[in-house]
Amino acid sequence: MAERLMQLDHQTMGRVMFGFGPGLLATDAHMLGIPQTATRDRLAQALEVIVRLFDGEVVTEETDWYSLHDARLQLLPYQQPRPEIAVTSVFTPSGGRLAGKLGLSMLCVAASDLRAFDALAGNWQIAVDTAARHGQTVSRSQLRLVAPMHLAATREEARENVRFGLSRYMDYANAIQKRFEIPDGVDPADFLVDSHYAVIGTPDDAIAMIDRLREKQGDFGTFLIQAFNWADWPATQRSYELYARYVMPHFSDANVARSASLEWMRDKRDSLSPARAQAVQEAFEKYGTDVGASEVSDRTAKRPVL
Repeated sequence: MAERLMQLDHQTMGRVMFGFGPGLLATDAHMLGIPQTATRDRLAQALEVIVRLFDGEVVTEETDWYSLHDARLQLLPYQQPRPEIAVTSVFTPSGGRLAGKLGLSMLCVAASDLRAFDALAGNWQIAVDTAARHGQTVSRSQLRLVAPMHLAATREEARENVRFGLSRYMDYANAIQKRFEIPDGVDPADFLVDSHYAVIGTPDDAIAMIDRLREKQGDFGTFLIQAFNWADWPATQRSYELYARYVMPHFSDANVARSASLEWMRDKRDSLSPARAQAVQEAFEKYGTDVGASEVSDRTAKRPVL
């Protein structure tokens, strides 16, 4: 795994990040013959070795499921000191502990889920405290929160868009694990919105969700939209466009100076316009003086002052 990741780091010239998690699907663990209770411990063991290999160490290690003897990489990282590595976190403390121990980024893959939302601040604090105990540092810029969104010009349009694939997604999610218990007669879109799990609405609704996450978590580095193919591709592209045009500038303050400038111009319009009109009138009068009043046509003389 470490060799393949290093190859990808070089092939992309450093335009790559790596994410690790214990795996959500119990069926995957069953097919691989891994006890479900062992997945988090094995992730921790393997990731510690991968980080050491990335750092150029020669590793010899024996565990109950693998053996390494003088293991080393043929390629060291293109990115220095190493590519960014993120560890998933949902609601158990294991993700925060591992991120803190190794000084890695933390990816909260279900930030808007009720249980995960309640654990956001606590799991980040676990990462901070664990980092301090192991001589590592973690920054809020390394914290990434994930939630599903589909945006449209109106809430009604957004709900109509997700009829394309939302029901199939709900069936899939509940087949893996019973996650959504929707009462009979309740629209799935309404259920997801009312429970704060998802945004199916406008850019203003997206801003409100991110504000809610910030209020719960505090500052964080990145918000990621979880893609589920709820809408067809043209509607999905439009959703991303709306997010880029209205939501991202809101949080980056990209339009603050422009908006302030526009308001200043609006406030000064009435007081400055007479001076502008006077300057225009004087320009025509000066022209008339320079060439002689008789040479100024009636059309020019009667030209409206703007």
